[in-house]
Amino acid sequence: MAFELPDLPYAHDALAAHGMSKETLEYHHDLHHKAYVDNGNKLIVGTEFEGRSLEDIITGTYNANALAQNGIFNNASQHWNHIQFWEMMGPNKSAMPSEIEAAINENFGNVGEFKSQFSAAGAGQFGSGWCWLVKDTDGALKVTKTENGVNPLCFGQTALLGCDVWEHSYYIDFRNKRPVYLTNFLENLVNWENVASRL
Repeated sequence: MAFELPDLPYAHDALAAHGMSKETLEYHHDLHHKAYVDNGNKLIVGTEFEGRSLEDIITGTYNANALAQNGIFNNASQHWNHIQFWEMMGPNKSAMPSEIEAAINENFGNVGEFKSQFSAAGAGQFGSGWCWLVKDTDGALKVTKTENGVNPLCFGQTALLGCDVWEHSYYIDFRNKRPVYLTNFLENLVNWENVASRL
């Protein structure tokens, strides 16, 4: 069964008041995300990965030693990444639930330190990629960054929060100001209820 582009969990203009414009979501979701779905579907036809879950395809094609991942991995991983990304944001600015706040305080000292580390990871990712808050295999919460489409599934981690730092995610609204985009993401766009549900 072919993968499909999921609808956004909100209207294209729902995040505009919080710093992510309708135009960005039209380009990012309707064009970029759709391209990952379409290209991935074409590439898996006739391979051992046809009919397998997105997660199985990602872990089955990831190669830690590859300078550039293969096309199946890149498209499947970016499809998965974007599904999470849309769900991790929301139009209603949400307070951080006590369970995620307690976990962040336990692992980072305080929420401010977590946000500082998360923003630094995203700003410091050279070229395209993602920054993440993950639950690691030892149960600890950590901030990580990954290049291109690589994601926490590749390392057996649970993605709690991820931010896309490919230029198509922020250039329309923030131009080259990636750190400002990251600050706005943390302060205005994160659906903290969704993050907490991933714990």
